Amino acid sequence: MRKIREILRLRYDLKRSHREIATSICIGDSTVGDCLRRAAKAGLTWPLPSELDDTKLEALLYASSGNRPSSSTKNIDFPHIHQELKRKGVTKQLLWYEHRESNPGGLGYSRFCFLYREWAQTLNLSMRQVHKLGEKLFVDYAGMTMPIVVNTKTGETIDAQIFVATLGASNYTFVEATLSQSLPDFIGSHVRAFAFFGGVPEILIPDNLKSAVTKHHRYEPDLNPTYQDMAQHYGVAVIPARVRKPKDKAKAEEEVRHIEQSILARLRNRKFFSLDELNQAIKPLLEKVNRQPFQKLPGSRLSQFEMLEKPTLRPLPNNRYEFAEWKKAKAGIDYHIALDGCYYSVPFTYVKKELDVRYSSNIIEVFYKGNRIASHRRKYKKGSYTTLIEHMPKQHQQYAEWTPDRIINWARSQGSFVGLFAKQLIERYMHPQQGFRSCMGLIRLGKTYNNDRLNKACQRALSIRAIGYKSVQSILKNNLDQQPLIQATDEIHITASTHDNVRGENYYH
Repeated sequence: MRKIREILRLRYDLKRSHREIATSICIGDSTVGDCLRRAAKAGLTWPLPSELDDTKLEALLYASSGNRPSSSTKNIDFPHIHQELKRKGVTKQLLWYEHRESNPGGLGYSRFCFLYREWAQTLNLSMRQVHKLGEKLFVDYAGMTMPIVVNTKTGETIDAQIFVATLGASNYTFVEATLSQSLPDFIGSHVRAFAFFGGVPEILIPDNLKSAVTKHHRYEPDLNPTYQDMAQHYGVAVIPARVRKPKDKAKAEEEVRHIEQSILARLRNRKFFSLDELNQAIKPLLEKVNRQPFQKLPGSRLSQFEMLEKPTLRPLPNNRYEFAEWKKAKAGIDYHIALDGCYYSVPFTYVKKELDVRYSSNIIEVFYKGNRIASHRRKYKKGSYTTLIEHMPKQHQQYAEWTPDRIINWARSQGSFVGLFAKQLIERYMHPQQGFRSCMGLIRLGKTYNNDRLNKACQRALSIRAIGYKSVQSILKNNLDQQPLIQATDEIHITASTHDNVRGENYYH
């Protein structure tokens, strides 16, 4: 109406042309002409009467044309329009076409949109946003926590975290308590939420907690690798809410507030002694929340979900996601990577290259630039080695078929002390294969110095507890194996007569 008044002023008071008026207030020439024709038909001149407010002016200009009859708004079901806009491909323009088909003298498109926006202002913030069916799942943790008694004698408690997941279109909500917001609990809550909904949405919108986003950035945040791995398993995209942008997750903020009031506040005076007990108390209250009728829209969260949103969700994969973590590692010169004190082989060509390691409770997988290069059953015994023959260089593969017993028996064939020395040499290492190379070198010394000298050198090394390949090599190199060993009977006994300061054995009896 403000622009209409300006059109009349420019035309009747300042005598401006249609084109000048259109340029002045940034509208089309045809719109100016249409407005002036309506004003002439209604008998309006400038200045307008002081009692003619915007409502009366609108009625004079448009009521007679049939384009904006006041009764036409009664034929518009705004809640139905709001629900229809959640369907994919449905636009305001399509709904307006349908409105005009059923009401030939109905509203114009601009008026139709204006009245819908005006009606939508009566809804709360999260409901005003139109979310497509099956498109978004908002996830967040409630600000409130619930205490769980872990020690009945001392009364010690821990604060359970409340995970909330809400579908954008239907507001259907999943709630559960977990011991923490750590990565295993965060991923586990997502897996159970998908099972609760019986399907998967297109987009996940989490908050910026560390379990979801490892590095914050306005345009390209770095997702936690495990969170991204879980999203790929379920075929869902992750678009984190921007930092300090609450409107990005207004749906989650509103639903968290509702859950705190409808569920957590009701449980505030109860004592819980386990996480399972708390979750069992949450279930009936959550069911009541999902069944509660909307105040300004038809149906409830549950009815909207079952009738409209559930059919649009993507099916769940055949297997649940198995929690797995990621880390970066480099293989040492022995072509093994370390994980929690255990060692796993990779192809020797990847030595000293940066690798990505994905590990679950059962399996460890190693990737290089997105390609899996190794896979092993996970072990938990510290110091254990898992080595595949095909990962070894060819010169190392010849040792792979050897066992500790076979090495020791071969060494024993060179001499009894050689066999004993080889046994103790292997036992020095946490993993037997680590001593094989030293044993092979020991046996080769017999070819250089003969087996008899090697046997004597091993005997001398055992007597002085010098268990190592280099010790035997040094003994042979310096011909110490050809010198007699000092036996226990040859030890020198010091008596009291040897020196005045020596008390002698009688002093102690």
